Amino acid sequence: MKLSPISNPPEPTNLLIRLHNQVGAAVDVTGTTAYLGSRWHCHGCGDRSDMPALDSLSFTRRKANEHATDCRASYHRLG
Repeated sequence: MKLSPISNPPEPTNLLIRLHNQVGAAVDVTGTTAYLGSRWHCHGCGDRSDMPALDSLSFTRRKANEHATDCRASYHRLG
């Protein structure tokens, strides 16, 4: 399986927002819209939220967007 900007991973059931980094890799925001409990994960470099249990959606969205703006990684799993 090869992950790339051309073949993004399937959308998780709790997906709230899907952003794309500078090379098109997905940056997913998942969780809940109410209060705390949202998280982000970059499918390009593997970076993710530091404390997802404490993050509100507005904070998580801002952090995910900042990451997507800066990240140039495109993860490829060969095999």
